[in-house]
Amino acid sequence: MIFKKTLLGVACVAAFSTNVAHADYPNRDIRVIVPAAAGGGTDAIVRKITNIAEESMPVSMYVENVAGGMTATGLLQLMQARPDGQTIAAITYDSIITIPWKEMLPGFNMDKMRMIARITREADAITVPEDSSYQTLDDFISAAKEESGSIRVGIQNMGARTHLTLLQLQDLTGAKFKIVSYDNSAATQKEALLNGEVDAVVTSLGDLAPLIESGQARGLVEFSDTQNEGFPNVPPVTETNTGLDLQMGSFITLVAPERTPDDVIEKLEKNYHTAYESDAFQQWLKKVGVTPAWLGSEGSY
Repeated sequence: MIFKKTLLGVACVAAFSTNVAHADYPNRDIRVIVPAAAGGGTDAIVRKITNIAEESMPVSMYVENVAGGMTATGLLQLMQARPDGQTIAAITYDSIITIPWKEMLPGFNMDKMRMIARITREADAITVPEDSSYQTLDDFISAAKEESGSIRVGIQNMGARTHLTLLQLQDLTGAKFKIVSYDNSAATQKEALLNGEVDAVVTSLGDLAPLIESGQARGLVEFSDTQNEGFPNVPPVTETNTGLDLQMGSFITLVAPERTPDDVIEKLEKNYHTAYESDAFQQWLKKVGVTPAWLGSEGSY
């Protein structure tokens, strides 16, 4: 009987402590995992909105880059973290589609996470150096047909979304490119484009916004059916002379480990939504050509 009472007492204390912890949340710094290298579009967007969100928090929120495995390395750390809201992460198209498809994390499924909110979506695009001879998508495709396999195009990992976008472009046009894979996301694509390793890259315009704004690169096309206000000189694919309607892209969604309490998710969602709606974030998104696309925790991926 004494043993049973002791167990009951421990359980009650644990439950009380948990409730208090939730009520006091957050009570220590929050780690925000970006499962990609520093310097890319995902990194920039998550850092920007988190810096704004931190202003309304009683603790610090720090972004940590955990690159590798098409976001798998970072996701694994998220799933191993305690479900207390002190560790959250950003996920992208590859997190939801590529990793399960390639079975990179055995036993992984979306039930291992809880959605906080989706914050942006971005179409893929083709970007070339400013001094490139290709002025339009039609120029680019025609050259690839004339010299099959001669045009070097940088993607983010074999089998990843950007690779699939390029493969679809090949299938639809009959053009053949020399595909060059970079494992560290848009950051290494930028370097490759600048130093002449590749003739073009496939990723979002937002990923390469600094290069485009500085005049070091220019977009040929965005694989979308609507004009990107941030990049008025880059046509959506449906407005080119190619007759193509290839639409492909990604998004950024913030998640927490499964079993993270509802009230913690609500606090995080509310705080990020305030940051999302701020003029500072909205104007910054417009400047870098990224589409705001809020979807709260009750939405679906």
